[in-house]
Amino acid sequence: MVKKQIYNESLIGAAGGSLYNLIILVSKRAMQLAQGEKPLVDKPSEKVLETAIREIAEGKICMKKQEKE
Repeated sequence: MVKKQIYNESLIGAAGGSLYNLIILVSKRAMQLAQGEKPLVDKPSEKVLETAIREIAEGKICMKKQEKE
């Protein structure tokens, strides 16, 4: 259970601490993978959603920090 919690925390952290941003990030990356972009992880899953989540958990994909105007 602790491993799962750490995994979830790393996902939320990659999305700037927001579950909403995480959902957007995962869905955008999954769409890119479905359109033929190369996966950034070794041994990607057949399911693009799982691959996108692994990429985010491993720190290969994260939200861009927006600059303050």
